[in-house]
Amino acid sequence: MDIKNNLKIFVDFDGTITTTDVGEEFFLKFGDPEEADKIIKRWLAYEITSTEMWRELCDTIQNFDMEEYEKFLSTIELDEAFHKFVEFCAEHDLDYMIVSDGFDFYIDRILERENLGHIKRVTNKLTLDENGKLVPSFPHTDEECSRCANCKRNQVILNSSDEDFTLYIGDGWSDTCPVQHCDYILAKNSLLKFCEKNRISYFPYNNFHNVLRRLNELVNKKRLKKRHQALLKRKEVYRRG
Repeated sequence: MDIKNNLKIFVDFDGTITTTDVGEEFFLKFGDPEEADKIIKRWLAYEITSTEMWRELCDTIQNFDMEEYEKFLSTIELDEAFHKFVEFCAEHDLDYMIVSDGFDFYIDRILERENLGHIKRVTNKLTLDENGKLVPSFPHTDEECSRCANCKRNQVILNSSDEDFTLYIGDGWSDTCPVQHCDYILAKNSLLKFCEKNRISYFPYNNFHNVLRRLNELVNKKRLKKRHQALLKRKEVYRRG
């Protein structure tokens, strides 16, 4: 295996690239925080799907204020080593992309502010209509998967082949599905707990300094061993078509 050419990296955005969950903070700030908290908890309890959660959260926002939104975005910080991660990938010609169950409405703006607008990404969509109402849309959903409005599992499979070695970096519940189909997992927070509970091999990380150390080890290996359970999971998806 040509490691550099066959290494495919998938990165979550909220709480992984950023230091906070931007989507959650956005709806708690601009919507009804009490109602937003209830909706998010219902999603975590599998009582509603991800698309239902996002639609209900959008409905909690009345009289959206763009000026306040700009102030909100200015408070969002990236992991202090994420820029170094981007530089490392460019230096070693590594293929990476952002897969997020959040919205382009804030992800695009944050990346452009950081001069990172060139990064390939797949997200949900959010627009502001003529009445000032936020309208979500989900071009990458999957009927079989209710965990993510943007099916991250599909993005992993569509953007890698059986010859590739897939690496996933994430932190939350929307990452629990795609990691089952990846060979190498860097996890923190609730994703780490999920991997432990379900006996999925992973490496813990706190920030992208840790990620870079792992990546440096990988690109200097002569061989990478694919995770057997990930291969089986991928075959299940292929059989279902």
